[in-house]
Amino acid sequence: MTLLPPTQLRKVTEQPAFPTPSARLAHLINRFQPSPETVVLFLAMLIGGGTGMGVVTFHYLIQLIHQLMLENLMGQIGAWGAWTLACVPTLGGLIVGLMRWRTQDFGPGLSSLIAVSQGKEIRRPLRPVTKMLAASVSLGSGASLGPEGPSVEIGANFGMLFSVILNVSQERQRLLLGAGAAAGLAAGFNAPIAGVFFALEVVMGATSFATSAVSVVLLAAVVAALIAQIGLGAQPAFDLPAYQVRSPLELPLYLGLGLGASLVSLAYTQSIRAAKACFAGKVPGFTFLGQIPEPIHPIIGGVIIGAVALHFPQILGVGYETVEAMLQDVEFPLYLLVLLLGVKLLMTAISTGSGFIGGLFAPAMFLGASFGSAYAKILAVAFPNICDQMAAPPAYAMVGMAAVLAASVRAPLTAILMLFELTRDYRIVLPLMAAVGLSVWLAERIKPTFNSNSNLQQIGLSELKDEQAEIVQQILVEDAMYPCPKKLPATLGVLEAAVEMIRDRVRSALVVDEAEQLVGILSLEDINRALALRQTYSNSPTEIPDNLSSQTLIDICTTEILYAWQDELLSEALDRMSLRGLHQLPVVARDKPDRILGLLEKEQIALTCNLAVTRKALRHYLPVLPTTDIVISH
Repeated sequence: MTLLPPTQLRKVTEQPAFPTPSARLAHLINRFQPSPETVVLFLAMLIGGGTGMGVVTFHYLIQLIHQLMLENLMGQIGAWGAWTLACVPTLGGLIVGLMRWRTQDFGPGLSSLIAVSQGKEIRRPLRPVTKMLAASVSLGSGASLGPEGPSVEIGANFGMLFSVILNVSQERQRLLLGAGAAAGLAAGFNAPIAGVFFALEVVMGATSFATSAVSVVLLAAVVAALIAQIGLGAQPAFDLPAYQVRSPLELPLYLGLGLGASLVSLAYTQSIRAAKACFAGKVPGFTFLGQIPEPIHPIIGGVIIGAVALHFPQILGVGYETVEAMLQDVEFPLYLLVLLLGVKLLMTAISTGSGFIGGLFAPAMFLGASFGSAYAKILAVAFPNICDQMAAPPAYAMVGMAAVLAASVRAPLTAILMLFELTRDYRIVLPLMAAVGLSVWLAERIKPTFNSNSNLQQIGLSELKDEQAEIVQQILVEDAMYPCPKKLPATLGVLEAAVEMIRDRVRSALVVDEAEQLVGILSLEDINRALALRQTYSNSPTEIPDNLSSQTLIDICTTEILYAWQDELLSEALDRMSLRGLHQLPVVARDKPDRILGLLEKEQIALTCNLAVTRKALRHYLPVLPTTDIVISH
C-alpha cells in the first residue's frame, strides 16, 4: 500500500477553514437529502431571487453612469459647444475598450451557455459581474443597445453557476439555464409570462413544454419579477395608450404591417452580421479594421455614434423615451420616422459590431415602433378615405414592435405575450397575432434558420464555427458511408429479419431481389410496426390474418427510395435526408442505380463530421496524422 506524503495527506484530511458558499450549499443539500424535484424548485427560487437583485443592481448602474456622463459631465463641458455630446459615447467606448483589453473576454453569451447545456461546447469561465459593468457603461454612455440581453444573461449565469456547483445532469443544467433566462427577461421587462415563454421557446426548445419544466421556469420568473417590482417599481416598461379597434377591415392592414416588419427585421439582423464582419476585417474595403486591436474597436464605434447623435440624439442609449413618445402619439414627421428607422438600425449594428455590450430586444422594438408609426402615416396619406376605419398610429407602432421583435429573434410567442402583458388589453391580440405570424413566416421563408448548414443541428453540429462548417462542407458521401451494409432478401419473413438485425446489431438494412439489385430499404421502425400489429392478435393466434403470418420484407419495407451518390457532397445528401425526415440513404452508382455501393446513416454522418473537425484542429499540434478514410482538402 502506497502512503501519501505528509503534506498531501494533510490536504486530503483537513477541511478548509472557511468553506465557500458553493460548498456550504452542496453540504446543506446533501445533509437533508431532499427529492430531486424539491432541489430543483429550491434552486429556481434562488435563481429567481439572485436574478431579480442582479437586474435591479444593473438598472441602477445604468442610471448612475447615465447621470454621471450625460448630466454631470455634459453639464461641465456642454458650454464648449453642441459637439461635446459626441464625447460621451466616445468616453464610453474608451472605458469598454480598456475593460476588454484588461479582461480579454467578458464571458460566454446566452447562445454559448445554451450550447454548453446541450453538450456542444466546452464551458468557459463565467464573468457575469464584468459583463454587467461593461453593459452598464455601454448603455449609460449612449450605445444603441438594450438592457434585456444582459438581464437575461445575468439570470442564465445564475442558472449555470448553480448547475456547476451541484454538478447536475445535462437535462437539469438546461432546465436551470432556462429558469435563469426566464427570470432575467421577467425582471428586465416586468413581464413574467413572456419570460417563461422566452425560456421555453428559445432557450430550452419547443420539446421542453413539460409540466415539470414549466413549473420550475414559472417559479424563477415570478420570484425575479417580484423582486424587480420591489426594487424598480411595478410599472411596465412602457406606458401604453388604450388600444382601439375601429373596424374589422383593419386586419388586412395589419397583415401588410407584418409583411413590412419581416423586411425590417431581416435588414436589422443582416446589418448586425455585416457590421461584425466589417470590424473583423472580413469585408472588402474594411480589411484595415481587422488589423486594429480589438480593444480599440469600441472607441471607433463610440466616435461614430457620437457624431451621428449630434443630429439624431434619439438614437442614444436604450431609446425607451423615444418609443414611448411614439406610443403616446407625440407628433413625429414622417420623414423623421423614416430617418430614425434607418439611423437606429445602422447605429445598433455599429454598437454591436464594435464591441459594446447590450441586448437587441430594445433596438428591435424601437425599429418596430418607428416602422409602425410611419406605416400608419403612409396609409393615411396614400388612402385618405380609409382614415376613419383606421386606428391611430400608436396602435400600429405597438403591433410593429412585436412583429419586428418576433421576426428578429424568431420567437413569436414571446413577442405576442410580451406586448399583451405590456398593454393588458385583449383587443390587441387578433391584429397582433396576424402581424407577428406573417412576419415570422415570411422572414423564415426569405432567410430560413433551417438551411443547408443548420441541417447539421439534427446531428449535433449546430454550433460549428464558420471555419469548421467549411470543413464539413468538403466531405464526400463516400467518406461517411458504410461500404458493406446489411443486405436482406426481399422474400425473407419479418420474424427472421428481426432476429438477423438483432444478432448483427444494425438499425437498417437494404432489401435486395434474387439478382442482388436494390428494391427497398428496411429499418427497425418498420420491423417494430409489423410486430406491433401481430401483437394485436397475440391472444388468439388462430385469428392472425394470412397477410400477417406470411408477411415478407417486400411487404413492409420502403420501396420509394431516395439515393445518394458516393462522389457528391455529404451536405447535399444530408439536405435530402432532412427534407423527408430520413435516417438513412442507400448509396448507389450514378450510372446504375440498382448497384449498391454502401449505406449512409445519420449517426455515421455525425461521427465523420466530428472526426473531420478534430483532425483539422490536431494538425496544429501533430503535423503528421495516421491515414484514415476521412480526407479533407486544403
